[in-house]
This record gives sequence, C-alpha cells and structure tokens, in this order.
Amino acid sequence: MSVFEGRFNGRAAIVTGGASGLGKAAAARIIAEGGQVSLWDLNADAVASVAAEIGAAHFAALDVSDAEAVAAAADGANEVLGRIDILIASAGITGATVPVHEFPLDSWRRVVDINLNGVFYCCRAAIPHMLKGGYGRIVNVASVAGKEGNPNASAYSASKAGVIGFTKSLGKELATRGVIANCLTPATFESPILEQLPQSQIDYMRSKIPLGRLGEVDEVAAMVCFMASEECSFTTASTFDTSGGRTTY
Repeated sequence: MSVFEGRFNGRAAIVTGGASGLGKAAAARIIAEGGQVSLWDLNADAVASVAAEIGAAHFAALDVSDAEAVAAAADGANEVLGRIDILIASAGITGATVPVHEFPLDSWRRVVDINLNGVFYCCRAAIPHMLKGGYGRIVNVASVAGKEGNPNASAYSASKAGVIGFTKSLGKELATRGVIANCLTPATFESPILEQLPQSQIDYMRSKIPLGRLGEVDEVAAMVCFMASEECSFTTASTFDTSGGRTTY
C-alpha cells in the first residue's frame, strides 16, 4: 500500500462496511495518511477487532438500513471525532443469484435496503455535519453492474444503478456548498463479498474484464482515497471507474 503522508491530516471519516474488504482497506489508509476514522459494520465482533487493529478512533456496530441507528452513529462519530469531513459508503450485499422470475422477495428487499436505502441514510445523516464545517467528500460505492447489469443479479444491479443516479443528484445539490459527492463503479475485485456468490457468477464477471483478472482491494482503495481527499476538487456528481477496462464511460 502506497501512502501519501499527511494527506488526511485534520480530517475525520466515516467508513461503512469497514470490518473487511474495501471498507477496511480504505479506512486503514486514511488513518495511515493522518486522518481519524469512525468504522461502521453490521458485525459487532469484527468491527471492534478491526477498529483496534487499524487504530480507528470510533466504531459502531449497526445495520445501515436502520435510519435511526445511522443517525445516532453519525452523531456519535461527530462527538468523538469533533467533525465529519468524509463519508465512504461501502457497505453492501449481493443478494440471490437467480433469474428475476425466481428472485425471492425478501432478498430483493434486503439488497435494496442495504445497498441503496443505506447509502441514502448515511448521506442524509453525515451531510449536516459536513455543511456545518463547510467541507465534505462523499464516496458512494456503486458497481459496474449498475451501468451494465449482470444477469441473475437483478437486485444488486438495480440497487447500484440507484446509487449512481442518487449520487449524481446529490453532487449537483451540494456543488456550491463545499461538499463533493461522487461514486465508484468497480468491476469485481478480490473481497469477502465474493463468498456470497457462486463460482460460476465470479467466472462470468472475470470474463467481462479486458485486463483478464479481478481487481485487488488496494487498487480500489487507492481510488477511493483520492476521491475522499482534497485533491478531488473539480469532479462531483460523477462516477470513477476501476473496472479493468470493462466500462469506458
């Protein structure tokens, strides 16, 4: 992991899905580059352990689909850290891998609740703190599936498309208020979320990547941390690509 010394000095970040994968990698890098982090995850034991491991100043065990819990966690993070400058919304699930006509209703609702509603709740809770400070960086993690759609992954694809549209709207709302909001559209990368998918689905997604391999979590975290930094100052309401060439728009 390459580190930009001091890039996040004086900054405080909330990172959701922070106990593993992209969330953990991005949080660790922000701390290594001088920032403070409030780490959020559904897994109480894991988030406590990872917070201690990487030196997070605050952590919360919560379900991002619970709007009241999210609001309380944001207020708690602000109290401990003294400010909220950055939100990295990376919590997500894949849902069932089946055709639409066989898709379980409970799985559909759960995917939308976490992947889309959860992003909305986190942004809604964090933005007032950013506006108070006159500065903010929001990174919502979407997916190449939100642009292209993956077969047998309709809930995931639809929820990530929603994140893209939501972020474009949000970035335009905040453009003159010091808060930058963008989303990331990665192709498949090595992450614990792959444990939720059959190997056939992973193989399909790898076959769509011109570079011929899955991404590495540190490659994606590097882009996230640029998006979360002061360097990202003239791009908002947009998408950043880490897809190995799969998407070019």
